[in-house]
Amino acid sequence: MRKGAQEFLERLASVELTLFCLALAMVLVVFGTLAQVRMGTFAAQKMFFNRWWIPETFGDWRIPVFPGGLTVGALWTLNLIAAFIARFKYRRKDAGILISHFGLILLLIGQFVAQRRGRESLMPLQIGQTLNYSEAARDMELALIDTSDPRWDEVTSIPDARFSRPGEITLPGKPFSLVIRKFDRNAQLAMGSNSLATEGIGPRISVQELPPVTSDDQDNILTAWVDVREAGRSLGVWLVSSGLGAPQSFEAGGRSYRIAFRPRRYYYPFSLTLKDFRHDIYPGTDIAKNFSSRVHLFEAQTGESRDALIYMNHPLRYHGNTFYQASFGQGDKLSVLQVVKNPAWVAPYLSCFLVILGLVIQFFMHLSAFIRRRPQ
Repeated sequence: MRKGAQEFLERLASVELTLFCLALAMVLVVFGTLAQVRMGTFAAQKMFFNRWWIPETFGDWRIPVFPGGLTVGALWTLNLIAAFIARFKYRRKDAGILISHFGLILLLIGQFVAQRRGRESLMPLQIGQTLNYSEAARDMELALIDTSDPRWDEVTSIPDARFSRPGEITLPGKPFSLVIRKFDRNAQLAMGSNSLATEGIGPRISVQELPPVTSDDQDNILTAWVDVREAGRSLGVWLVSSGLGAPQSFEAGGRSYRIAFRPRRYYYPFSLTLKDFRHDIYPGTDIAKNFSSRVHLFEAQTGESRDALIYMNHPLRYHGNTFYQASFGQGDKLSVLQVVKNPAWVAPYLSCFLVILGLVIQFFMHLSAFIRRRPQ
């Protein structure tokens, strides 16, 4: 048992496996870069680097044909950890090599955490507007909004994994459920008739299913037929689509609701108010010189209230979120902030420091040994 485990550990720590992982990573980088032309940046990154394997579709079957970025990274991490245990000798003269390899392990683990837990979103703000949420650029949600109370709205967010396939969606605390009768990832809407929808504007809309798009400058028109069922009885079928431009309304259990597709929202315990936006240009030209947003940050729970200036290479960092100046519009009346949340943001800096430190230590230890061996 011990001998078999030792042999397995030595194979896992082999240099051949390290080279194999590096070769797989290079192949992924090449084909992932080429795929951006056809699929777009976001889709190619998700397909090649944010998955355990790259699937190939054969009818309704999906089989792994090549390991994805997560698999290659995990295998390489195991290879380095096994090398620490089985191959490296913990001697003073090998301290630099050990530190450098530990930095590589930290880099891979940090990248895995960033891919699985990190997120990017946008916060568009008009001058004078206050928001306490940001919106995902590519992810959508099915939002069920209870508008019965005039003081606030109660929102139930249904993620893509739930609404993108037909079936019943149970809602905790609600006297009704939603049944997805049909879902189209992309569709074209026009005036006409649609037999599936019975309530709202749906019966007057014609829907033509289209192939999904993945290009960075194109958006899919998500469309679903939603059956609202209360106590086993159907209240009607509503057409819900991101192409309608307005939510659909219905009543159930004596309360009023709206339902719509919208970009996925991330709410914060604080709010930002855009006080001013500056778009400076060089005199006599149309070349941009500076973009900056002056915002007011307010958090009721802590009582913090202050102004902050966001401009290029000078973001606002608060509660683990980083707000960058990303874009603008509406005649310089709209500022778009990019919100980045990365719990492993310090890992690349620390890992690069450890790798450099290890190489420097190893170099000077070999240099000192060489000097000591020189003839007197």
